[in-house]
Amino acid sequence: MQILYNEPMKNHTSFKVGGPADIFIEPDDMAELVKAIKDLKEQCVSYYIMGNGSNLLVSDKGLRGAVVKIGEKFGSVSINNDIITAESGVLLSTLSKMAAKEGLTGMEFASGIPGSLGGAVTMNAGAYGGEMKDIVEWVEVLDQDLNLKRLKNDEMKFMYRKSIIEPGKHIVLRCCIRLKKGNKDEIDNKMAELAEKRKSKQPLHLPSAGSTFKRPEGYFAGKLIEDAGLRGFSIGGAQISTLHCGFVVNNGDATAKDVYDLIRHVQKTVFEKFNVMLEPEVKILGEF
Repeated sequence: MQILYNEPMKNHTSFKVGGPADIFIEPDDMAELVKAIKDLKEQCVSYYIMGNGSNLLVSDKGLRGAVVKIGEKFGSVSINNDIITAESGVLLSTLSKMAAKEGLTGMEFASGIPGSLGGAVTMNAGAYGGEMKDIVEWVEVLDQDLNLKRLKNDEMKFMYRKSIIEPGKHIVLRCCIRLKKGNKDEIDNKMAELAEKRKSKQPLHLPSAGSTFKRPEGYFAGKLIEDAGLRGFSIGGAQISTLHCGFVVNNGDATAKDVYDLIRHVQKTVFEKFNVMLEPEVKILGEF
């Protein structure tokens, strides 16, 4: 188990911003995870469970208490016919490639989503017409009392970018995914096509947290932002991407405050112009 003190969160988030966490813990396995959380609870230390950090905006002031990262060490995967059972730290992109290699279809949509399986299940991640709810059989979690529970698909209460999983109340450990046998060449072609779409339409060359805002009912966040005249608008080193207005990017020297202020400016401007309140898809942690 790795334990670091005053660890800069910019080293652990895809935005590449964020101040120090008082304590940063990365357990090697479930036993260490349970022990770490028990110790934190006994010492009344608050904690936040994170995955790959691809959907987090952490304050420049950092985070008090502890951050527990379920990362690549929780990366075990087994494939049996059309069933994949995987630990929550495995990257969604890695899992998609493994499925494709086995000639399994249904996970192509996830091949470019940068997060880990645990985070993807928690927020019912999706892209290009597919969502995690379409492929998940069951999810194993630790509850608040550190009891192991298995939740079936319908018990997960999947909704748009949401599920029953609440940070602080559940920790996703493992997930079972059911796919279908498909044509390997067709799967590879589909994944290549989606990769090309992303490359041409998304600012993959700059640090970001993917889509910054949830899709408001009846609208597209990116179009509202563009129609509000905000394409390329920047505050400090944070900018509305010129390639895709749904992305806030770090141009290299952004602070978390720059990103936060830009998010709030977009919300205010879009609301004033169109009476639609955009809700951030990115999780905002710490004091701003």
